[in-house]
Amino acid sequence: MIRPKIPVNPTPTGYTMPPAVIQPTSITPGAPTLPAPMAPAPAPARPTVQLTPGAVIAVAGMGTAVVLVVGAVLVSMLLAVAITGASVAVCALVIRSILSTDTRR
Repeated sequence: MIRPKIPVNPTPTGYTMPPAVIQPTSITPGAPTLPAPMAPAPAPARPTVQLTPGAVIAVAGMGTAVVLVVGAVLVSMLLAVAITGASVAVCALVIRSILSTDTRR
């Protein structure tokens, strides 16, 4: 009834490039050159970081704020998981109770 049609690859048309011909070359040995001695690179001059008492207090305050925010997020996620688990347990008890009362009648 239904026969699959096998596609036929058409022959290429148009201009095709012939393969490139590689010409052999001769290698002439030369005198080895020694690398010039390198001078040591100067150390980059980096400015030293100087912390003022106000900057230290600001960094400590920001660190405390980050810790408090991350802690609040983690505690709220744990609380959400606990509430969800408790509600699933209550639902399981109610469904078990409903099913057990139907079998007693």
